[in-house]
Amino acid sequence: MDGRRLHGCLGSVVVLAVALLTALLLGRSWSACDAGVNSSANGGFLLVIFIPVLWFVLMAVWLGAGALLGRHPVVRAFVIVALILIVSWCALSIFWEGESYYCPSGVPPWWPDFVPAPGF
Repeated sequence: MDGRRLHGCLGSVVVLAVALLTALLLGRSWSACDAGVNSSANGGFLLVIFIPVLWFVLMAVWLGAGALLGRHPVVRAFVIVALILIVSWCALSIFWEGESYYCPSGVPPWWPDFVPAPGF
């Protein structure tokens, strides 16, 4: 297996894992704060729209950064990790719900205090 194919396969697996973890975190926050329409609609949105779109965007970021920084593997790795985390955090922030009855501060009770809550 040549380097480009390995890079693409590794990228698709890593990006899918990040997309699933982002959707899991968003779904758990919606569930804890009783946000959204209902659990079925929230889960349908996450499975049918959020995960595939986020996977496509993250895969484009992975391949774009890999193509631009192809000859510098260490720099490429740091840039790809940083870009994937930034894009995932932005996707999480766009759909993060604000204050609700169960989460008056807009943050679920299980959210750690040292991590800033997503949201713009």
